[in-house]
Amino acid sequence: MNKEQKPTCKLIKPGESYTGKQTFTYFAGISAENTGSRGICMHLLTIPPGGRAKAHLHENHETAIYVLSGEGCMWYGENLEEHLVSKAGEYVYIPAGVPHLPYNPSETETCTAIIARTDPNEQESVVLLPEMDDLHESATEATRQQRE
Repeated sequence: MNKEQKPTCKLIKPGESYTGKQTFTYFAGISAENTGSRGICMHLLTIPPGGRAKAHLHENHETAIYVLSGEGCMWYGENLEEHLVSKAGEYVYIPAGVPHLPYNPSETETCTAIIARTDPNEQESVVLLPEMDDLHESATEATRQQRE
């Protein structure tokens, strides 16, 4: 007899990582794959100095980000025309379906953040937008110019 396993609490220890479609390396946290979660995933992200993702959107899920250290920047909007800077201690919300291109403007400091999404299958609804990758070729340079 095959009984469906009841949900239970699980401890996830640090160590495993994977590279997402966006080209960032994520440290595996909570997802459907390792916990059986049905409505959430959460991961740790470190963006190296000068690191940048591919332009993308999350078709069917919302994203919440808490910046632990460093500074992260993001172009976003229909044509990546909007821009924001998030610093340690700040939160970022990304609605489903909004194109965005995150990056680390620092030449020396890593940006570390906790990311939570409303899809337990973290990479499932990621849609790459290669036609937007070149809209901001030098994202770091653009941020520097904005600050001057």
